[in-house]
Amino acid sequence: MSDVKRYVVTGVAGQVVQSLVEQAKADAAVEIIPLGRPALDLGQPQTIESALRAAKPDLIVSAAAYTAVDQAESDEAAAFAVNADGPAELARVAKALGVPLIHISTDYVFDGSKTGPYNESDPVAPLGVYGRSKLAGEQQVAANTSDYAILRTAWVYSPYGKNFLRTMLRLAETRDELNVVDDQIGNPTSALDIADAVLAVGRNLLASNDAALRGVFHLSGTGEGSWADFATEIFRLSKLQGGVHALVGRIPSSAYPTPARRPANSRLDCSKLAKIHGVTLPDWRLSTKHVVKQLLAESQ
Repeated sequence: MSDVKRYVVTGVAGQVVQSLVEQAKADAAVEIIPLGRPALDLGQPQTIESALRAAKPDLIVSAAAYTAVDQAESDEAAAFAVNADGPAELARVAKALGVPLIHISTDYVFDGSKTGPYNESDPVAPLGVYGRSKLAGEQQVAANTSDYAILRTAWVYSPYGKNFLRTMLRLAETRDELNVVDDQIGNPTSALDIADAVLAVGRNLLASNDAALRGVFHLSGTGEGSWADFATEIFRLSKLQGGVHALVGRIPSSAYPTPARRPANSRLDCSKLAKIHGVTLPDWRLSTKHVVKQLLAESQ
Protein backbone atom coordinates (compact mmCIF):
# COMPACT_ATOMS: atom_id res chain seq x y z
CA MET A 1 0.00 0.00 0.00
CA SER A 2 2.98 2.33 0.44
CA ASP A 3 3.11 2.84 -3.33
CA VAL A 4 -0.40 4.31 -3.42
CA LYS A 5 -0.28 8.08 -3.94
CA ARG A 6 -2.74 10.18 -1.96
CA TYR A 7 -4.32 12.93 -4.08
CA VAL A 8 -6.07 15.29 -1.70
CA VAL A 9 -8.71 17.26 -3.63
CA THR A 10 -10.50 20.40 -2.46
CA GLY A 11 -14.28 20.06 -2.47
CA VAL A 12 -16.64 17.08 -2.32
CA ALA A 13 -19.55 17.95 -4.64
CA GLY A 14 -17.86 19.61 -7.62
CA GLN A 15 -17.73 18.07 -11.07
CA VAL A 16 -13.97 17.56 -11.09
CA VAL A 17 -13.72 15.97 -7.66
CA GLN A 18 -16.62 13.60 -8.33
CA SER A 19 -15.04 12.71 -11.68
CA LEU A 20 -11.67 12.11 -10.02
CA VAL A 21 -13.27 9.71 -7.54
CA GLU A 22 -14.90 7.86 -10.44
CA GLN A 23 -11.89 7.74 -12.78
CA ALA A 24 -9.40 6.78 -10.05
CA LYS A 25 -11.35 3.56 -9.38
CA ALA A 26 -9.43 2.07 -12.30
CA ASP A 27 -6.05 3.23 -10.95
CA ALA A 28 -4.84 1.17 -8.01
CA ALA A 29 -1.84 3.48 -7.61
CA VAL A 30 -3.97 6.50 -6.63
CA GLU A 31 -6.28 7.23 -3.72
CA ILE A 32 -8.54 10.29 -4.05
CA ILE A 33 -9.28 12.06 -0.77
CA PRO A 34 -11.95 14.78 -1.15
CA LEU A 35 -11.78 17.51 1.50
CA GLY A 36 -14.61 20.00 1.79
CA ARG A 37 -16.46 22.17 4.23
CA PRO A 38 -16.42 22.44 7.16
CA ALA A 39 -13.09 20.57 7.53
CA LEU A 40 -11.50 22.51 4.64
CA ASP A 41 -13.19 25.77 3.66
CA LEU A 42 -11.42 27.88 1.03
CA GLY A 43 -13.36 30.89 2.29
CA GLN A 44 -11.83 30.31 5.73
CA PRO A 45 -8.08 30.00 5.04
CA GLN A 46 -7.35 29.15 8.67
CA THR A 47 -8.96 25.72 8.12
CA ILE A 48 -6.69 24.76 5.24
CA GLU A 49 -3.33 23.87 6.77
CA SER A 50 -4.60 21.62 9.56
CA ALA A 51 -6.96 19.78 7.19
CA LEU A 52 -4.23 19.20 4.61
CA ARG A 53 -1.62 18.11 7.13
CA ALA A 54 -4.05 15.60 8.65
CA ALA A 55 -4.79 14.17 5.18
CA LYS A 56 -1.10 13.52 4.46
CA PRO A 57 -1.18 14.27 0.72
CA ASP A 58 1.39 13.18 -1.83
CA LEU A 59 -0.21 15.73 -4.17
CA ILE A 60 -2.89 18.42 -3.78
CA VAL A 61 -5.56 19.14 -6.40
CA SER A 62 -7.15 22.58 -6.12
CA ALA A 63 -10.51 21.82 -7.75
CA ALA A 64 -13.06 23.69 -5.62
CA ALA A 65 -13.95 27.23 -6.64
CA TYR A 66 -16.56 29.96 -6.54
CA THR A 67 -18.12 29.33 -9.96
CA ALA A 68 -21.35 31.36 -9.89
CA VAL A 69 -20.22 33.68 -12.69
CA ASP A 70 -23.19 36.07 -12.60
CA GLN A 71 -23.53 36.10 -8.82
CA ALA A 72 -19.85 37.00 -8.51
CA GLU A 73 -20.58 40.40 -10.06
CA SER A 74 -22.39 41.41 -6.86
CA ASP A 75 -20.41 39.18 -4.49
CA GLU A 76 -16.83 40.13 -5.27
CA ALA A 77 -15.43 39.64 -1.76
CA ALA A 78 -16.66 36.03 -1.57
CA ALA A 79 -15.39 35.21 -5.07
CA PHE A 80 -11.90 36.51 -4.29
CA ALA A 81 -11.83 34.82 -0.87
CA VAL A 82 -12.50 31.40 -2.40
CA ASN A 83 -10.76 31.79 -5.77
CA ALA A 84 -7.68 33.80 -4.75
CA ASP A 85 -7.07 33.75 -0.99
CA GLY A 86 -7.89 30.04 -0.73
CA PRO A 87 -5.47 28.93 -3.46
CA ALA A 88 -2.78 31.20 -1.98
CA GLU A 89 -2.99 29.23 1.25
CA LEU A 90 -3.18 25.89 -0.59
CA ALA A 91 0.03 26.76 -2.42
CA ARG A 92 1.76 27.91 0.76
CA VAL A 93 0.88 24.67 2.55
CA ALA A 94 1.81 22.55 -0.50
CA LYS A 95 5.26 24.14 -0.43
CA ALA A 96 5.59 23.60 3.31
CA LEU A 97 4.64 19.94 2.89
CA GLY A 98 6.92 19.53 -0.12
CA VAL A 99 4.18 18.25 -2.43
CA PRO A 100 3.05 19.33 -5.93
CA LEU A 101 -0.13 21.34 -6.47
CA ILE A 102 -2.45 21.03 -9.48
CA HIS A 103 -4.73 24.05 -9.71
CA ILE A 104 -7.79 24.12 -11.98
CA SER A 105 -8.38 27.49 -13.67
CA THR A 106 -10.50 28.84 -16.50
CA ASP A 107 -10.79 30.37 -19.96
CA TYR A 108 -12.41 33.38 -18.26
CA VAL A 109 -8.95 34.84 -17.64
CA PHE A 110 -9.17 35.94 -21.32
CA ASP A 111 -11.50 38.56 -22.82
CA GLY A 112 -12.40 36.44 -25.85
CA SER A 113 -11.34 39.04 -28.44
CA LYS A 114 -8.64 36.87 -30.10
CA THR A 115 -9.62 35.37 -33.45
CA GLY A 116 -7.91 32.00 -32.86
CA PRO A 117 -7.47 29.64 -29.90
CA TYR A 118 -5.68 31.07 -26.87
CA ASN A 119 -2.26 29.76 -25.88
CA GLU A 120 -0.62 30.04 -22.48
CA SER A 121 1.47 33.10 -23.40
CA ASP A 122 -1.46 35.21 -24.63
CA PRO A 123 -2.21 38.31 -22.54
CA VAL A 124 -4.90 37.86 -19.89
CA ALA A 125 -7.77 40.36 -19.60
CA PRO A 126 -10.74 39.04 -17.61
CA LEU A 127 -14.13 40.60 -18.41
CA GLY A 128 -15.71 40.18 -14.97
CA VAL A 129 -15.27 39.43 -11.28
CA TYR A 130 -15.17 35.66 -11.69
CA GLY A 131 -12.38 35.84 -14.26
CA ARG A 132 -10.44 38.38 -12.21
CA SER A 133 -10.73 36.23 -9.08
CA LYS A 134 -9.55 33.12 -10.93
CA LEU A 135 -6.62 35.02 -12.44
CA ALA A 136 -5.70 36.26 -8.97
CA GLY A 137 -5.78 32.63 -7.83
CA GLU A 138 -3.33 31.65 -10.58
CA GLN A 139 -1.03 34.49 -9.56
CA GLN A 140 -1.22 33.51 -5.88
CA VAL A 141 -0.39 29.88 -6.67
CA ALA A 142 2.67 30.92 -8.70
CA ALA A 143 3.77 33.35 -5.98
CA ASN A 144 3.60 30.80 -3.15
CA THR A 145 5.08 27.63 -4.66
CA SER A 146 7.18 26.64 -7.67
CA ASP A 147 5.95 23.02 -7.71
CA TYR A 148 2.63 23.55 -9.47
CA ALA A 149 0.70 22.95 -12.67
CA ILE A 150 -2.16 25.32 -13.44
CA LEU A 151 -4.67 23.70 -15.81
CA ARG A 152 -6.98 26.18 -17.53
CA THR A 153 -10.13 24.52 -18.82
CA ALA A 154 -13.46 25.59 -20.31
CA TRP A 155 -17.13 24.70 -20.76
CA VAL A 156 -17.04 21.88 -18.21
CA TYR A 157 -19.82 19.29 -18.17
CA SER A 158 -20.24 15.84 -16.63
CA PRO A 159 -22.83 13.46 -15.21
CA TYR A 160 -22.48 15.34 -11.91
CA GLY A 161 -23.49 18.68 -10.43
CA LYS A 162 -24.81 21.70 -12.28
CA ASN A 163 -23.71 22.11 -15.90
CA PHE A 164 -24.95 23.00 -19.38
CA LEU A 165 -25.48 19.44 -20.59
CA ARG A 166 -27.60 18.45 -17.61
CA THR A 167 -29.55 21.71 -17.83
CA MET A 168 -30.37 21.10 -21.50
CA LEU A 169 -31.68 17.60 -20.82
CA ARG A 170 -33.72 18.85 -17.87
CA LEU A 171 -35.30 21.70 -19.85
CA ALA A 172 -36.11 19.36 -22.75
CA GLU A 173 -38.35 17.34 -20.42
CA THR A 174 -40.93 20.13 -20.56
CA ARG A 175 -40.05 22.17 -23.65
CA ASP A 176 -40.01 21.34 -27.37
CA GLU A 177 -37.72 24.19 -28.37
CA LEU A 178 -34.90 26.02 -26.62
CA ASN A 179 -33.08 29.20 -27.62
CA VAL A 180 -29.32 28.87 -27.18
CA VAL A 181 -26.51 31.40 -27.71
CA ASP A 182 -24.69 30.83 -31.01
CA ASP A 183 -22.02 33.57 -31.01
CA GLN A 184 -19.84 32.25 -28.19
CA ILE A 185 -17.36 29.59 -29.33
CA GLY A 186 -15.39 27.21 -27.19
CA ASN A 187 -14.27 23.65 -26.45
CA PRO A 188 -16.81 21.64 -24.41
CA THR A 189 -14.83 19.65 -21.86
CA SER A 190 -15.90 16.57 -19.92
CA ALA A 191 -14.89 16.62 -16.25
CA LEU A 192 -14.24 12.88 -16.60
CA ASP A 193 -11.58 13.74 -19.18
CA ILE A 194 -10.23 16.48 -16.92
CA ALA A 195 -9.93 13.88 -14.16
CA ASP A 196 -7.94 11.54 -16.41
CA ALA A 197 -5.66 14.44 -17.32
CA VAL A 198 -5.16 15.39 -13.65
CA LEU A 199 -4.18 11.80 -12.84
CA ALA A 200 -1.67 11.81 -15.72
CA VAL A 201 -0.19 15.22 -14.90
CA GLY A 202 0.00 14.21 -11.25
CA ARG A 203 2.00 11.09 -12.13
CA ASN A 204 4.42 13.23 -14.13
CA LEU A 205 4.89 15.78 -11.35
CA LEU A 206 5.51 13.06 -8.77
CA ALA A 207 7.96 11.24 -11.04
CA SER A 208 10.18 14.17 -11.99
CA ASN A 209 11.38 17.52 -10.70
CA ASP A 210 11.72 18.81 -14.28
CA ALA A 211 10.71 22.47 -14.30
CA ALA A 212 9.21 22.07 -17.79
CA LEU A 213 6.43 19.95 -16.27
CA ARG A 214 5.44 22.91 -14.09
CA GLY A 215 3.65 26.13 -15.05
CA VAL A 216 0.45 27.00 -16.89
CA PHE A 217 -1.22 24.60 -19.34
CA HIS A 218 -4.44 24.65 -21.35
CA LEU A 219 -6.72 21.62 -21.01
CA SER A 220 -9.96 21.34 -22.96
CA GLY A 221 -11.85 18.98 -25.21
CA THR A 222 -10.66 18.53 -28.79
CA GLY A 223 -12.82 20.29 -31.38
CA GLU A 224 -14.90 23.43 -31.06
CA GLY A 225 -18.44 24.70 -31.35
CA SER A 226 -20.91 27.27 -30.10
CA TRP A 227 -23.29 26.71 -27.19
CA ALA A 228 -26.01 26.11 -29.78
CA ASP A 229 -23.80 23.52 -31.50
CA PHE A 230 -23.25 21.83 -28.13
CA ALA A 231 -26.99 21.79 -27.37
CA THR A 232 -27.80 20.42 -30.83
CA GLU A 233 -25.34 17.57 -30.36
CA ILE A 234 -26.65 16.79 -26.87
CA PHE A 235 -30.19 16.44 -28.21
CA ARG A 236 -29.08 14.46 -31.26
CA LEU A 237 -27.30 11.95 -29.04
CA SER A 238 -30.15 11.80 -26.54
CA LYS A 239 -32.73 11.24 -29.30
CA LEU A 240 -30.63 8.42 -30.78
CA GLN A 241 -30.70 6.70 -27.40
CA GLY A 242 -34.43 7.22 -26.87
CA GLY A 243 -34.03 10.18 -24.52
CA VAL A 244 -35.51 13.67 -24.38
CA HIS A 245 -34.71 16.15 -27.13
CA ALA A 246 -35.68 19.61 -28.34
CA LEU A 247 -35.23 21.89 -31.30
CA VAL A 248 -32.48 24.47 -30.85
CA GLY A 249 -33.12 28.09 -31.78
CA ARG A 250 -29.86 29.95 -32.40
CA ILE A 251 -29.69 33.40 -30.82
CA PRO A 252 -27.03 36.09 -30.28
CA SER A 253 -25.67 36.83 -26.81
CA SER A 254 -27.48 40.18 -26.96
CA ALA A 255 -30.78 38.29 -26.85
CA TYR A 256 -29.81 36.60 -23.59
CA PRO A 257 -28.37 39.32 -21.33
CA THR A 258 -26.58 38.25 -18.15
CA PRO A 259 -24.97 40.24 -15.29
CA ALA A 260 -21.50 39.01 -16.31
CA ARG A 261 -20.07 39.27 -19.82
CA ARG A 262 -18.84 36.00 -21.33
CA PRO A 263 -15.85 35.67 -23.66
CA ALA A 264 -17.03 35.35 -27.28
CA ASN A 265 -14.03 33.11 -27.95
CA SER A 266 -13.16 30.55 -25.27
CA ARG A 267 -11.11 28.25 -27.48
CA LEU A 268 -7.90 27.00 -25.88
CA ASP A 269 -4.79 25.77 -27.68
CA CYS A 270 -3.77 22.62 -25.75
CA SER A 271 -0.65 21.72 -27.75
CA LYS A 272 1.70 22.58 -24.87
CA LEU A 273 0.03 20.04 -22.57
CA ALA A 274 0.19 17.41 -25.32
CA LYS A 275 3.88 18.07 -25.98
CA ILE A 276 5.08 18.27 -22.38
CA HIS A 277 2.72 15.97 -20.47
CA GLY A 278 1.61 13.70 -23.29
CA VAL A 279 -2.04 14.50 -22.57
CA THR A 280 -4.67 15.17 -25.24
CA LEU A 281 -8.39 15.06 -24.46
CA PRO A 282 -10.85 13.24 -26.76
CA ASP A 283 -13.13 14.99 -29.24
CA TRP A 284 -15.89 16.68 -27.26
CA ARG A 285 -18.60 14.90 -29.26
CA LEU A 286 -17.30 11.50 -28.21
CA SER A 287 -17.12 12.52 -24.56
CA THR A 288 -20.59 14.09 -24.77
CA LYS A 289 -21.90 10.77 -26.08
CA HIS A 290 -20.51 8.96 -23.02
CA VAL A 291 -22.04 11.45 -20.57
CA VAL A 292 -25.46 11.49 -22.26
CA LYS A 293 -25.47 7.68 -22.30
CA GLN A 294 -24.62 7.51 -18.59
CA LEU A 295 -27.29 10.05 -17.61
CA LEU A 296 -29.98 8.30 -19.68
CA ALA A 297 -29.06 4.95 -18.15
CA GLU A 298 -29.35 6.44 -14.65
CA SER A 299 -32.76 7.97 -15.41
CA GLN A 300 -34.35 4.68 -16.50
